[in-house]
Amino acid sequence: MSKKFYLICSVMLAATSLWAQSIQSFKQLTANPKLYSKTEFDIRLTADWQNPYLQEDIALDMVMIAPSGKRIILPCYYEEGESGKPSLWKARFAPQEKGKYEYAFELSKSGSVVARSKTATFVAAVSDRNGFLHPKNNWELQFDNGKPFRGIGENIGWESRKSDDSRFFSELHQKPKYDYEYMLPALAKHGGNFFRTWVCQFNLPVDWHRNFNSTRYEESEAYYNPSAIRKTDRMFNLCDSLGLYVMLTLGPGNYNPRDGGFSPSAADFFVNPKSKARYKNRLRYFVARWGYSASLGAWEFFNEVDNVQFGNKNRPIQADSIVAWHDEMSRYLKDIDPYNHLITTSISHRDLKGMDGLPHMDFNQKHIYKNTASIPANIIRYERDFKKPYVIGEYSYEWDWSKNFDDFAAEMDSDYKRGLWYGLFSPTPILPMSWWWEYFDNRKTDEYLKRVRAISDKMLADGKGSFEAVDVKTSDADVITYGVNCNGKIFVYAYNPTSTAKTINLSFKGATGPVTQFDCESGTSRLANSTKVNLQPKSDAILITVSL
Repeated sequence: MSKKFYLICSVMLAATSLWAQSIQSFKQLTANPKLYSKTEFDIRLTADWQNPYLQEDIALDMVMIAPSGKRIILPCYYEEGESGKPSLWKARFAPQEKGKYEYAFELSKSGSVVARSKTATFVAAVSDRNGFLHPKNNWELQFDNGKPFRGIGENIGWESRKSDDSRFFSELHQKPKYDYEYMLPALAKHGGNFFRTWVCQFNLPVDWHRNFNSTRYEESEAYYNPSAIRKTDRMFNLCDSLGLYVMLTLGPGNYNPRDGGFSPSAADFFVNPKSKARYKNRLRYFVARWGYSASLGAWEFFNEVDNVQFGNKNRPIQADSIVAWHDEMSRYLKDIDPYNHLITTSISHRDLKGMDGLPHMDFNQKHIYKNTASIPANIIRYERDFKKPYVIGEYSYEWDWSKNFDDFAAEMDSDYKRGLWYGLFSPTPILPMSWWWEYFDNRKTDEYLKRVRAISDKMLADGKGSFEAVDVKTSDADVITYGVNCNGKIFVYAYNPTSTAKTINLSFKGATGPVTQFDCESGTSRLANSTKVNLQPKSDAILITVSL
């Protein structure tokens, strides 16, 4: 074979290979794009791949120039089709700027761009939506349009399971009614605007194939489980329609070799390059498929990662490797998420040195059980030490599911209420979120959220972004008090933890003008002539007064 003929064959082969990796067409499905709302695109292409979910194999990106001139790269996701044949891919985008966008699609193989579509445009119009949540200060978050926000809600960790291991409440926890279609509308009806839920083997099991402990999912050998994807789509659609914001606890995913992963243990998961690459592809899919939703309040990497660390008490995982993993993944997620969603992770009770100072984690988080009274002090201490917001992602009077909560139901209810008020009067952007959602729903305790939401909305409206803790003095040392100055209006919380009725005097700087007294239990308000408060046993009240 002559060198000339060999060269011609090589050029022809290369040209054929490039032609095989091509974008045939794309279509904008949303006729009238609007700010902060989903705009969808179908992209049809032909390409060769081993696995269309692995970006090191193949990746499609939507490359945009926003009206401001900002360059945006949006990951797209594979929908259907075979390697080497026409396939369908999708893009979901929520504009954050009004005006004209210019865009094209770029196809990459092994990290190099091999095809680019023609350029097109769309125009995003204004909408009545607030946008995405972003940090503002330790007290509150802020939407794209500048409106302030504080999260009020609870954990809705998962939909009911087929089999629950609670000793006394398994029948309650297994009730089919406890699905998102029931729980999310109920949360919104009760005044909640925020909740936390898990991605795991029995709930939204996107990367599990079987053994779900749930009747809601179908076995599948697909890389990402289609039934779990559909359920996650439905959950976000519900959130968008109800005005709810979710902290999505991603967990480690399915990393075991028997299910297609690369790590035989959690310790290996945090350091194995193949497991880390697999997790980054998982993050890319989540951003591509659900990142468009402004209802995605925060990505949470782990639930109680310190419990993962000490899963083997005799051989705990090195904290350094866990912290380094979070640093790497938070940097990567910030890089690929064009909406800059909030990022966090959580601990149970053991700090990991270096975790709270990671630069790309937007707020720190821990869980507190059997010590709700410590919530304000914990929030203040961690914020002081690490200069970023702190959130109590779980709390309750009791964590042990082998106990009969009905034996101390009044204490469970009271603790539920106290955690919310302690959070409202503490510098945290998301109020503490109770656990045991089925139990509190069954007792109708969660309807109490309306009381807290009413005062929170008033604080936000009056404060206009101004929150400052106020020192409150009381004539009775047993009474617990907290105060906040919201742009000249003082809000004071008082709780009587004793079994004796009390009449107390409250004093605080700037206490002039008319006073409104709010009864926390009934939700009623009345005008008062002074800052003297009558408190029944185990009861609380709020004073609202104009000052300065």
